[in-house]
Amino acid sequence: QVQLVESGGGLVQAGGSLRLSCAASGRTFSSYVMAWFRQAPGKEREFVTAISRRGGMTDYLDSVKDRFTISRDNAKNTVYLQMNSLKPEDTAVYYCAARSGTILYSVPNLFNYWGQGTQVTVSS
Repeated sequence: QVQLVESGGGLVQAGGSLRLSCAASGRTFSSYVMAWFRQAPGKEREFVTAISRRGGMTDYLDSVKDRFTISRDNAKNTVYLQMNSLKPEDTAVYYCAARSGTILYSVPNLFNYWGQGTQVTVSS
């Protein structure tokens, strides 16, 4: 079982940057595909990005490509989301998620473990 704790959210002006972190418990972090999802008020949870177990493959929501970067440090049991050129429409609660296996799915129901979320607010 994996426990996930996100941090790094906050309030930032449009065009600014934030770096989210997700720390995982357990010794098998490197066996999980990791992902970030987000959920804005009144909207469904949305896939943002995912990274393979060793970090060699990534996938992104089209609207965040070239602005967001996912990375992981398996030695530290941590996955990161670097967010640059933030826009007001990026405002949401951001969730870290983990799933066993190798495929980079983008469907929330296919992820087994979730963090509590961290709020990101981008002001215009």
